Amino acid sequence: MNLAKERKAIDAALDEYRARLDAIPDELFTETPPGGGWSYAEVYSHIIKGTLGSTIVAERCAQGNTPPTTKGPTLLGRYMLLTGSLPPLKLKVTAEVAAKMPAEEISKEEAKNSLVKCRKRVETIMPLIKDAPPHSRSGNPRMGMLNAAQWLRFMRAHLYHHLKQLSRIEKKFRPM
Repeated sequence: MNLAKERKAIDAALDEYRARLDAIPDELFTETPPGGGWSYAEVYSHIIKGTLGSTIVAERCAQGNTPPTTKGPTLLGRYMLLTGSLPPLKLKVTAEVAAKMPAEEISKEEAKNSLVKCRKRVETIMPLIKDAPPHSRSGNPRMGMLNAAQWLRFMRAHLYHHLKQLSRIEKKFRPM
């Protein structure tokens, strides 16, 4: 896995989230779209919490602060690692993730500040991931046991997955 390429893709995704944030009308940011689903604010809350949480887990793996395991990625995890994207399925957030990181209504200003924080966290852990032990893994509810580099790949895949969700929300708000 090319870590520099993964980092570049994460930065590009974060740039896209920031650009889209400016284009979302303030009055629609926290509104539930027609037909239901998450608001823009809830998507931003989710990806920010997911990215920050993933950086923490990747850092723990990089520092070898995880219990030893012989387990690896699940079938979905192997798909994600092979393709660099999440499977084209509409999956609901697991109960475990929803309890730890509920999607919340945040303001656009909170989203802007948190995107900066995400970028800084990724920058901070990159040198650690480069020398991370490949056998030090931590679990993701759907992807299975991932090492630090694999968590980085998950971050990228997760960010791009939810960019597609933002596009679907945007279409729901467009007049027919």
